[in-house]
Amino acid sequence: MPIDCVGVPEAGDPPFGTELAPGALRAAGLVGAVGGRDGGDLPVRLVGRVRDERTGVLAWPSVRTMTDVVRRHVHQLITAGHLPLVVGGCCTLLPAALAGARDALGGTGLAYLDGHLDLYDGHTSPTGEPADMPISVVTGHGPVDWVDLVGGPLVVPERLRLLGPRDRAEAVEYGSVLPEQLGYLPESTPADLQERGMAEAGAAARDALAPGGRYWVHLDVDVLDEQAFPATDYLMPGGLRLAELRELMRPLTASGALAGISVGCYNAAKDPDGSCATALVGLFGDLLAR
Repeated sequence: MPIDCVGVPEAGDPPFGTELAPGALRAAGLVGAVGGRDGGDLPVRLVGRVRDERTGVLAWPSVRTMTDVVRRHVHQLITAGHLPLVVGGCCTLLPAALAGARDALGGTGLAYLDGHLDLYDGHTSPTGEPADMPISVVTGHGPVDWVDLVGGPLVVPERLRLLGPRDRAEAVEYGSVLPEQLGYLPESTPADLQERGMAEAGAAARDALAPGGRYWVHLDVDVLDEQAFPATDYLMPGGLRLAELRELMRPLTASGALAGISVGCYNAAKDPDGSCATALVGLFGDLLAR
């Protein structure tokens, strides 16, 4: 299945650095490393710092436009028999990508590798950043306008696995709903994954998701420990090491049930020597090169 590398350089007003991610990873050799085709960047930006009164989401008009563009593009790629590798600025792209996959396939699962639960909504998010909310949107709990826009909920409880979050205490403090309160399985923390073994945990997630059809894998690089990957905006201790992440992802990305992959929250402005870009390119090259 041919791999299409597509950039979604969302953040743009003001510049944050994550909008540089697609270009930086492309320059570091991502397309060649995965043996893919360069699909260029989609013409989307998240512009504006006003929190929408109705949804509680920052830059809501831009989020709405980005969602439509990414959803259509992912749908087209999957329908054409391609495997999308969507390289984003932030995790705001995930509901759009998953909606596009659902449109093409009739339903999808999701393996979500992230340091955060991302179950805030327009009221509980302390900032209104849309990147706080992707899992609330795909489970149907998020801002109603966003959920309606993607035709959510997008994942049923048995087809979602949250791998690597370590922010439960903070989420509770701000009033975020928790996965089990929505009928989903609780997250697997880094400690849970390490206790089980990364390869076994990845295989268990694959075996849970694949019987229901195809599934999407999303990686937010802040699932990694702040020492292992400092080029992100939300630095947290207690995350995974790169070698652990590779072991965890390998069973998920080797399956024929894989529908697509996305990655977000790499901040190229915080990577002056390019070492984090090189590490990401090496990771995806190892996982996806056929």
